[in-house]
Amino acid sequence: MYQIGDLILYGGTGVCRVTDVVSRKAGRTEPERMYYILSPLYQTGTITTPVDNDKVFTRPVISRDEAMDLIDQIPSIQPEVYYNQNLQQLENHYKTAMEGHDCLSLLRLTMSTYRKKMEREQKKLKFGAVDRRYMERAENLLYGELAVALGIARDSVQDFIAQRLRSREDLEAV
Repeated sequence: MYQIGDLILYGGTGVCRVTDVVSRKAGRTEPERMYYILSPLYQTGTITTPVDNDKVFTRPVISRDEAMDLIDQIPSIQPEVYYNQNLQQLENHYKTAMEGHDCLSLLRLTMSTYRKKMEREQKKLKFGAVDRRYMERAENLLYGELAVALGIARDSVQDFIAQRLRSREDLEAV
């Protein structure tokens, strides 16, 4: 059970802070249940969800060390661009990639869709709406979690990653 103040990943919403744990009745005939009150870090509003909710994925935010390890893996990741003319199959591919709710899968998805975007732009072709939507979702979830784990602003994550990778390259060149 999460505690008040914990930072967790909550489904497709991203990082949320547990602001309260309360006991409530869902209806007159329902027994009392425990609920988390969540405050999304990068969206407005609050979320009330049962503690025993098995329909929405939750997990603790990764640690700083885990975030740094993930960033250090980037040079060895070979993004695999997925092409499919059938938009339903394309969307299903991206949904499956996001279902694991782990940072490595989100990173791979972000890298592969970004590569696809660059390939399309080089050929002066349009980047598809489905590709764009899933690239943005994966990036938002990934960058939100990395920002929290690293203790930086979400809009600083890309620069942090670039700087970390440059400094590692410099060390390896010595």
